[in-house]
Amino acid sequence: MLDDTHNPSLRSWVDSANDPGTDFPIQNLPLCSFLREHDGHEHVHDGVAIGEHILDVTALWEAEVFPGEPAEGDPDAQRADDLIEVLSRPHWMGLLSRPDLVPVLRSQLQRFLLDGPAGGQRDRRLRRHALLSVSEAPFIPPVSFLNFTDFYASIHHATTVGSMFRPDNPLLPNYKHVPIGYHGRASSVVVSGTRVRRPSGQQSPAEDDPASRPSFGPCRMLDYELEVGCVVGKGNALGEPIPIDRAGSHIFGLVLVNDWSARDVQKWEYQPLGPFLAKNFATTVSPFLVTSAALEPFRCRGWSRAQGDPDPLAYLTDPADRERGGFDITLEAFLQTAEMAGKGLSPVRLSRGGFRDMYWSFAQMIAHHTVNGCNLQDGDLIASGTVSGSDPGSRGCLLELTWDGVDPASRKPRPRRPIELPTGEKRTFLGDGDTVILKGRCEREGYRSIGFGECRGTIIPG
Repeated sequence: MLDDTHNPSLRSWVDSANDPGTDFPIQNLPLCSFLREHDGHEHVHDGVAIGEHILDVTALWEAEVFPGEPAEGDPDAQRADDLIEVLSRPHWMGLLSRPDLVPVLRSQLQRFLLDGPAGGQRDRRLRRHALLSVSEAPFIPPVSFLNFTDFYASIHHATTVGSMFRPDNPLLPNYKHVPIGYHGRASSVVVSGTRVRRPSGQQSPAEDDPASRPSFGPCRMLDYELEVGCVVGKGNALGEPIPIDRAGSHIFGLVLVNDWSARDVQKWEYQPLGPFLAKNFATTVSPFLVTSAALEPFRCRGWSRAQGDPDPLAYLTDPADRERGGFDITLEAFLQTAEMAGKGLSPVRLSRGGFRDMYWSFAQMIAHHTVNGCNLQDGDLIASGTVSGSDPGSRGCLLELTWDGVDPASRKPRPRRPIELPTGEKRTFLGDGDTVILKGRCEREGYRSIGFGECRGTIIPG
């Protein structure tokens, strides 16, 4: 699956793409969508990130740049013409149904972006017209998410959270046998930078007053969740499961996800059916969809089960997925309060962990999601659930980061240990005006590092 588009020596005429620290070198080219005004109206344009800029792919398509002149002996030459029809559909929906064309698109975009002088006046004009700053692009979600499913695939997260309620037996009996997930709300998936209003809902009665009733009001335990999302390409027909050995081909690409959580609402409502109002008010995604093709150098072995752990059932077992079903992504979460921003203080890093430590792979999630005949659709979003590691500094939410365990004498939870900030502020959960920023990056010797950009959201009062 590796090809010339992964060549680490490739450089672009977009200078910022050659910076070793950029998330978006010419080897990445993550997809995005944004609004661009012309003829007095705003239109959806599709693009790719390159350095500190966005290359307007829709503008290149309108200028009939595609199909480009194929290189001699290019095995994809016959498919290049298909890009014309695929790129005519906005929001990348055409490409989602043809993931086989992603390498063709990458190759042709790289030919336009490769370092060197413009070929003539038309090329110079296109370079100016089709390039805009990332900071100026009014982004919308990178694709039209039709459905949203959230999983619970980190065994470290499940163990830590489980210990809060069942200290002697944190994992439920089914966890190591079945990927646990729930259906979320696609209509409230928003793009990075969208402000998130503090939700309201019911909270549980006071534990020390058996006669008390539940209360209603703004969430007091608002949290973030550091996750990775898989965007589905080439869905399946209703009633036709996707077998595990083909599930990986339906992973179109990955985005960063913050599945905001109202923990006090969740505590009261999650039994017996699971999350509802605690989750459906907002889910933030990064504006950049990093394709599976770009991530190919960063595939890694999946989670190695401990001795004594049960083997997955046959429909969840594939040797190829075990060897290359993981993604080696370093993930970080940052917090900046309104006071910090007002004083010019940089965000504080809360956690740093790795996505390669997930117990269940995306291929297993897809196979399980469809084994009963459920039909996934192009553009469905499947999130991993909170990504946490074994180290306390790699925990992917405040629920875990501020947890201080159970007092062995009283067998009751110790008071939460707040996060201390440079302004003297403390946070156990999120306050109004707080901004959460998620980042992800892939690095491997011999290849150009790539990243996901930022997934950020700011809490406003309810």
